[in-house]
Amino acid sequence: MTLTRTRSTTAAATAVLAVLALATACNRESASTAASGGGDKPSIGIDLPRSDSDFWNSYAQYVKKDIKTDGIKALPISNSQNDVTKLVANVQVFENTGAKAVVMAPQDTGAIASTLESLASKKIPVISVDTRPDKGDVYMVVRADNRAYGTKACDFLGKQLGGKGKVAEFQGSLDSINGRDRSEAFAQCMKTKFPKIKVFELPTGWKGDVASAKLQSLLAQHPDLNGIYMQAGGVFLQPTLALLEQKGLLKPAGQKGHISIVSNDGIPQEFDAIRKGQIDATISQPADLYARYALYYAKAAAEGRTFEPGKTDHDSTIIKLPNGLEDQLPAPLVTKDNVDDKALWGNNVGH
Repeated sequence: MTLTRTRSTTAAATAVLAVLALATACNRESASTAASGGGDKPSIGIDLPRSDSDFWNSYAQYVKKDIKTDGIKALPISNSQNDVTKLVANVQVFENTGAKAVVMAPQDTGAIASTLESLASKKIPVISVDTRPDKGDVYMVVRADNRAYGTKACDFLGKQLGGKGKVAEFQGSLDSINGRDRSEAFAQCMKTKFPKIKVFELPTGWKGDVASAKLQSLLAQHPDLNGIYMQAGGVFLQPTLALLEQKGLLKPAGQKGHISIVSNDGIPQEFDAIRKGQIDATISQPADLYARYALYYAKAAAEGRTFEPGKTDHDSTIIKLPNGLEDQLPAPLVTKDNVDDKALWGNNVGH
C-alpha cells in the first residue's frame, strides 16, 4: 500500500513537472515571439535638412508625430542644418547603426551623389524629401511638381498685375533642383504669357537676410515695384514683411500702392498674412504628406517592396526618373478664397 502511494505520488509529481515545463516553454516562446516582433521592425535613419525655416520645422513636427503614430523604429533623428558635410556625416552614423533605409532632404542636390553611391553599395535605399538628387540612386523622391509652383505663381501674379509691371523674384539656390524648377518655370511663363512684366531675378541661396538686402537695393532703384514672388515663404516671409513695413509699403490688398505677393510653402504665417491682406497667395507644399509618405516609403523600402509609375491611391502620380521614382504630391494654390480650408495642413499645425 505504501509502495503504491509512493508510485502514484511520483507519477503525479512527474506529470505536474511536465505540465510546468511545457507551460514555461510556451511562455518563453511567446516572450521570444513578442520580442522578435518588436525587433523585426527595420531601423530607419532620418535627417532633417534645417531648422531655420518655418516650413521645415513644421515638417519635423509631422515626422516626429508620424513615427509614434505608425510605430516606426527610427534611429536618433539628425539635422544637417543646410550643410552637406553634416549630412554626409549623419548618414555615415546611420550606416554604422544599422539603418535599413534613410530619409533625407539634401539642400544641395548636386553634392550628395557620392553618399548615395555609398548607400547603394550597401543596399540601403534612400527616400529624398522635397528635393531630387541630380545623380545617385534613390528609391523614391517624395516631392510636389516644383515647375508647377513657378507656373502657378506666374499665372496668379500676372493676372493680379493686369499683365504689366515690375516683379522681384526671390530665387532659391540654383544648385537645388527646386530652385531651378521654380525659377525656370516662372521665367518661361512670364516670357510667354506676360511679356510686359519686367522680372528682376534675385538669387538668395534660400536665405532671408540676402533676399531682404537685395529687395532693399531694388526698391531704391525701382520704387514702382508692384509684385514679388517668394520661392520659400518659410525663410522669406518675415524679413520681407518687416522691410516693407519699415518703408511704409506694406499696404493691404485692394488699397492703392499694394505690392502683390505670391509665395511658396503654405505655412500658418503665410495664411495669416493672406487673411490680413499683406500677401495675396501661396502654394501649399504638403509638409504633412511629405512626412507621412517619406516614412511610408522608407518602411516599404526596408521591407523590400517595389512600386511602379502611375496614379496612386492618395491623389498623386508616381513618375519615372533616370535615377529612381518620384511621387508627385498635390500642392494647391491658396488665396483669400480658400485660406480657411481645414484640409490645408497650414490650418492644422501650431503657429
